[in-house]
Amino acid sequence: MIDPQRIRAAQRGDTVAMNDVLDALTPYVGKICAPIALNDGPDAAQEALIAIFRGLHGLQDPVALYGWARAIAVREAVRVARRGQRQQPAELAELPDRDDPQLLVDVQDVLRRLSPEHRAVLVLRDLEGMDEQAAAAVLDLPAGTAKSRLHRARASFRKAWRS
Repeated sequence: MIDPQRIRAAQRGDTVAMNDVLDALTPYVGKICAPIALNDGPDAAQEALIAIFRGLHGLQDPVALYGWARAIAVREAVRVARRGQRQQPAELAELPDRDDPQLLVDVQDVLRRLSPEHRAVLVLRDLEGMDEQAAAAVLDLPAGTAKSRLHRARASFRKAWRS
């Protein structure tokens, strides 16, 4: 957690405080962007950090920093993923054993087959542990839309996993 006074100092233009805030947010933003933007995760994280840098002065409540940064990270990850969607995924081979290190690679391959919007809702629900209301708010969607998108994302994941 970043000290709210440090965030206020960054908002006032304190360069050292801004560096502290961005350094503290970098791993968090990267953790969100990576599973959504996949290979372009580092680019998405950088874009999100630039947006955070530019918009920090407009943050009303320093306590809301992580939620605000999460929304920016998801938005940028989806945008960067859409831009890079020209890449064709590899075909999924046999399903590995649960302890097989290949499993992570296969899961990432299946994620590549999903749209950025589906990856975003899966990350928020299954990795970040958000409920549908919170995920909908981050994605700026009605709750029903987020719920149906999550259902379709999970179905698409299962279908791609089996193929």
